[in-house]
Amino acid sequence: MFVDSHCHLDFPGLAEREDEILATMAANGVGTALCIGVRLEEFPRVRELAERHAHLWASVGVHPDNADCEEPDVARLVALADHPRVVAIGETGLDYHWHKDAPEWQRERFRVHIRAARATGKPLVVHTRNAAADTLRLMREEGAGEAGGVMHCFTESWEVAEAALELGFYISFSGIVSFRNAKELKEVARRVPLERLLIETDSPYLAPVPHRGKTNEPGWVVHVAEEIARLRELPLAQVEQATTDNFFRLFRHAQRPA
Repeated sequence: MFVDSHCHLDFPGLAEREDEILATMAANGVGTALCIGVRLEEFPRVRELAERHAHLWASVGVHPDNADCEEPDVARLVALADHPRVVAIGETGLDYHWHKDAPEWQRERFRVHIRAARATGKPLVVHTRNAAADTLRLMREEGAGEAGGVMHCFTESWEVAEAALELGFYISFSGIVSFRNAKELKEVARRVPLERLLIETDSPYLAPVPHRGKTNEPGWVVHVAEEIARLRELPLAQVEQATTDNFFRLFRHAQRPA
């Protein structure tokens, strides 16, 4: 069984194709997926997906790109995370690509999510783009290692990966690792310890080869696993087993399907 550790099934392009998306997951041996919250206003849709389907799970959080939305506080995140289908806090982090002024509100929001993760005992789903130094600094200052979590859709250097690993975090690779020009990222994928590696689609974005340019979906996470197996010269079944075991070790509130 493969696991998609990060997808957005409530987003346009996927939500209206729910039955088809789930059927493709089943056909490709993808037995579990984590549906990620990015706005509190839309969180009920994410939670409802996990409530309706035993093999889907949910996270709660506010994406660092989103400025025009309800701002979370620790109490609000803790309350929303107090649900058996919610297994993580996030998507959270820092993004200085779209917010080049490196706003303080974004850093404060990240701190709020880390504090909520520590309070709930549920791991963080961390996004970082053009902000690695500040992301790691805030993680250290706020004790993010106490909650644990994953650096999702990883595109940074080995040095950043190593620092996150030292904090106890996992590293998750998306379809980007299959892109021909992602040479540095491929090297990172070779070096991350297998017991700390996850795979994801970040659907509906970043479809892996051979579907690049199309609307991504969880059933295609197998192609991410195939690329990692190729890079590491491992049997696909070994990558499948390791990444699935890693998912349920990290997201310990999620139950493995029978």
